[in-house]
Amino acid sequence: MTTTRTVLLAPDKFKGTLSAAQVVDALRRGITETAPQLRVLSCPIADGGDGTVDAALAAGATEHTTSITGPTRRPRITRWALQDDVAVLELAETVGLQALPDGELAPHTASTRGLGELIRAAITAGARTILVGLGGSSSTDGGAGLLQGLGAHLLQADGTDIGAGLAGVRTLASADLAPALEALEGVTLVAANDVTNPLLGPDGAAAVYGPQKGLDPEDVGRADATLTAAAQILDPARIHRDQPGAGAAGGTGFALFLLGAVQRSGADAVFELVGVDALLDQADVVVTGEGKLDAQTLHGKGPAEVARRARERGLDVAAVAGAITLSPEQLRDAGILEAWDLTSRAGSLQRALEDGEELLAEVGRDLGIWLAGAGERTSSSRD
Repeated sequence: MTTTRTVLLAPDKFKGTLSAAQVVDALRRGITETAPQLRVLSCPIADGGDGTVDAALAAGATEHTTSITGPTRRPRITRWALQDDVAVLELAETVGLQALPDGELAPHTASTRGLGELIRAAITAGARTILVGLGGSSSTDGGAGLLQGLGAHLLQADGTDIGAGLAGVRTLASADLAPALEALEGVTLVAANDVTNPLLGPDGAAAVYGPQKGLDPEDVGRADATLTAAAQILDPARIHRDQPGAGAAGGTGFALFLLGAVQRSGADAVFELVGVDALLDQADVVVTGEGKLDAQTLHGKGPAEVARRARERGLDVAAVAGAITLSPEQLRDAGILEAWDLTSRAGSLQRALEDGEELLAEVGRDLGIWLAGAGERTSSSRD
């Protein structure tokens, strides 16, 4: 009797073009054309950055929307997910670079206040565990805005509230975090990210991540000095400033640690939420991927973690990406036996971006043939 093989589709998003769920749907369409006998399981993934809410929704969470203060103080409608009493929030969608009006950087004034407001909204809706996906931040305010959004009093010397962003943090003279801590009573905060940077110094939030938020080279030292002075007020015992991950998202990790958050690997936290391990236990072969398989992929990103867990179970792994810069040897070392990229197939990056779903369905048809070929395994190919 022939046993039906089970394939698990577990890709991340193709950033800027397709959500992980869209990638899954396109691949599934192609696979079922050439290998309808296969049992196909779906699990769109994320690693704590943008796409985390989408992954939670694909796993059955309920979508909510809330109006919050955007990174430049304009009102913004943002999505989040709730499953039972677990809320999943994304900094990127709330106050991240992608939330900046017209994409215009605001390195000195962008604030994380809206993320604090969103946490409060999730608590009001019944959440008792709040997973915050960190990544893609537009701000280097050390999480000061988040603290204010939760009710903390961050004051200037004259007793008035500090202003928004890094410029506001520069005037911080005193702080009372008690209202924010009270708002979080009985709530578990999880900071989901894989960043290990401290808040301060050459490996800190300003030095490493400030430039991508728009800080000029001469601004970086001043920004680090501003965060150092703020840390003296917010963390006088020096407990959290050097904690790995405090520098995540422009110092938002530091603020979350001040509020008692625990840090978890973004991939681990999301995979647990969406049930990756249980689905891997049902699979015979796994297909993962993301927009670009490159050196960063190998450092804790979702596809590499899928491949690692699959390899532990003795499963074959294939990958699909918009582009691949890893060598065949690097792919094999990561546990990926076969890989397809859309750019080679399309003949140009532009067509790969424009016709991603169509190209993924084509790859799915090839995957179906590969998946159905029991025992036939080759080294990584490009088309």
